[in-house]
Amino acid sequence: MSTVSSVETAQFKGFAPGLDGANAEALADELGARFVAAREAISNFVFGQKTVVDQVLITLLAGGNGLLIGVPGLAKTRLVDTMGTVLGLDTKRIQFTPDLMPGDIVGSEVLEEADDGRRAFRFIKGPVFCQLLMADEINRASPRTQSALLQAMQERFVTIAGQRYDLPRPFHVLATQNPLEQEGTYPLPEAQLDRFLLQVDVGYPDREAEQKMLMATTVGDERPPQRIIDPETLMRAQALVRRLPVGEKVVQAILGLVRSGRPDDGASENVSPRASQAFMLAIRARALLEGRFAPSIDDVIALAHPILRHRMALNFSARAEGATIAQVIDGLCQAYI
Repeated sequence: MSTVSSVETAQFKGFAPGLDGANAEALADELGARFVAAREAISNFVFGQKTVVDQVLITLLAGGNGLLIGVPGLAKTRLVDTMGTVLGLDTKRIQFTPDLMPGDIVGSEVLEEADDGRRAFRFIKGPVFCQLLMADEINRASPRTQSALLQAMQERFVTIAGQRYDLPRPFHVLATQNPLEQEGTYPLPEAQLDRFLLQVDVGYPDREAEQKMLMATTVGDERPPQRIIDPETLMRAQALVRRLPVGEKVVQAILGLVRSGRPDDGASENVSPRASQAFMLAIRARALLEGRFAPSIDDVIALAHPILRHRMALNFSARAEGATIAQVIDGLCQAYI
């Protein structure tokens, strides 16, 4: 890890009893090494998707939720399953369909009759009560059903019949979408898109990685992944991420980039303040994963696309000129960083 100043290490006060700068750096070294090992273990089962694996790990280290966009067959489900196994998380999957109801996600109350004839309602928990939830093809469900995840993703609890039910810790949602088949789908509302820390675009692997994948998955019996990390270690790392020091220049770069993405100063539409919060958490997580004690401007640039592309929209004139979201983000990075 890089050496940091006493001013930066002072941010660790209160993280844990007796945790000074040296102890904090040692803890960052330890946790960073463990997550690097987890990254390598995941990459042995998800071929040719290093950037995708890194961005999903960053999402979890930052304590957020991720939206994976990619055509079928690019190992999105395999990635989530492997991620859950390697990180030791209780993982469940929901296949979103047009007839899926909110109760199929969060659970519902059933009326039961006891032996003495008395009746009472009992809450049966839905699949959302897990540590890592895969929402497969989330845009195929109706807006009413999609909204059932809003409270869970943000507050980490659900409310049924006025009763609060806390979700397990940690809790993360990794949702998938198919960018090609849009018939019979419902676009995610902006309020829900904003709750995804990163939008991870999953592309095709290169030729070498695809060849390796063919040999590994079609010859003999494939060995299952092994657990490398437990949920308690993940939560320790998430707490550490929130204590990593961030320099003033990096903070100003984030503010300049996010605020420049709004139609006018102080506007409430398009890039919300959650984008700034996402940057602050994600760049720290990336620094930890890359073996650094504090994030840099390079981390802001590297994460600009996955943080901003689902929080921005082009107006009619921009679309008429053939502009794309990626081009706009590149232009903002060049102008304000």
